[in-house]
Amino acid sequence: MNKQQGGFTLIELMVVVIIIAALAGMVLPRVIPASDEAKKNIAKGDMANISVGLKLYRLYNGAYPATLETLMDAEGQGPYLEKQPLDPWKHSYRYKFLSEDAVPPFDLWSAGPDGREGTGDDVKYGQ
Repeated sequence: MNKQQGGFTLIELMVVVIIIAALAGMVLPRVIPASDEAKKNIAKGDMANISVGLKLYRLYNGAYPATLETLMDAEGQGPYLEKQPLDPWKHSYRYKFLSEDAVPPFDLWSAGPDGREGTGDDVKYGQ
């Protein structure tokens, strides 16, 4: 009696793996840049929310805070942020008060994916 076992041959499995690799090779180059752009847009949205907290702090306290941490520790009308804001790459946002006369009166930015300031991948508030 001839008994056959069900299953796939090695060649069938290799064909499936090659098809999956070819599809991944066509799709991934288009998806990865979109993911980076989405993270930059998330950072811009986060910074817009942080800027609202900064402006509310100034409204109630008469001046902008020295640090972003002040927004979380503020007494009275605060806190103006619930927790330490992190960018999509898990780095802290950077903040520097410039002057009341500057437009905008502060710089707010993310160091981007590499986490280093001053490189081409930085994401700045208002840009």
